[in-house]
Amino acid sequence: MIYREAGQFKTSYAADQAIFPILQDRIALAILLAVAFVAVPLMASDYFLSTILIPFLVFAVAAIGLNILTGYCGQLSLGTGGFMACGAYAAYKLATGFPELNIVLVFLLSGGVTALVGVAFGVPSLRIKGFYLAVATLAAQFFLIWLFTKVPWFVNYSASGVISAPPRAVFGWFVTGIEATPQAKYVFCLGFVAVLALVAKNLVRGRIGRAWMAIRDMDIAAEIIGIRPLHTKLLAFAVSSFYCGVAGALWAFIYTSSVEALAFDINRSFQILFMIIIGGLGSILGSFLGAAFIVMLPIFLNSVPTAMGVPLSTSMIAHMEFMIFGGLIVFFLIVEPHGLARLWQIGKEKLRLWPFPH
Repeated sequence: MIYREAGQFKTSYAADQAIFPILQDRIALAILLAVAFVAVPLMASDYFLSTILIPFLVFAVAAIGLNILTGYCGQLSLGTGGFMACGAYAAYKLATGFPELNIVLVFLLSGGVTALVGVAFGVPSLRIKGFYLAVATLAAQFFLIWLFTKVPWFVNYSASGVISAPPRAVFGWFVTGIEATPQAKYVFCLGFVAVLALVAKNLVRGRIGRAWMAIRDMDIAAEIIGIRPLHTKLLAFAVSSFYCGVAGALWAFIYTSSVEALAFDINRSFQILFMIIIGGLGSILGSFLGAAFIVMLPIFLNSVPTAMGVPLSTSMIAHMEFMIFGGLIVFFLIVEPHGLARLWQIGKEKLRLWPFPH
């Protein structure tokens, strides 16, 4: 009886098209943001912030980027890890080449550089689609990782090939480097992710998002009604690569504080793909749900058997992760192709009608 919109009248088109048209949703969002920005940094431990929440936020940005390209525009990509590496190395070169540049601008510019790279590798999407496009983006994945590994200029000619992110501060608080506290890193990353998620949500709800979905559903019909495939597909590659590049920069500067090409190998691309399949294709919320599931699953597999007195080896846990991922992907593709986000939506619809039958 609490979750009802009875008596909530819309008096304008803007109010009717709001992201959260129901008052209860807006209240819940405000409480969630207050807890995330205020309560969590004050109460959560350094371990919880550094090993769970920060990687969750970084993965969420990468999943949003891939969901824009694959979930909304229908262009299958296996090069997410390579684009994340591009953003990480671009951020490192910008931060070291321009020490006075604000770290926020560094991340945005690294996303812009990655967007240009994504457009270059997105050109084949104008002629090929489906499995062939996946192979083309897979080639981009291997080429970018090879490039960052073999060309010493990207690591400023470091002998080890692994470089540390330089310390940077925002409003006097260090958010990168060894001087930064987990609380400062988390709040900065959360603010970045919140803004990017809001931009993505409004983008897919507007004219650009409708054009992407038209290309996804039937590109020939979309072209007939006046949507330009060239412009629409390349824009999807650019926006998706921008988000993946920012995620790579956050990964290198906020999460690991180092830049290493092997951290963005093909397994990372598959991991992000699993997130949007399990969380929900064509859903911004699904990107967050999928990222949360992928981050929490290894912790669950480590803690629950140990608590039950059945310790598992690290290799066994890794194999169980892949088996569970595979089983869940098959399950969701058969039972609920729209993933966890659709299950959440169904639950909300039933709650709005309770106790009356659906």
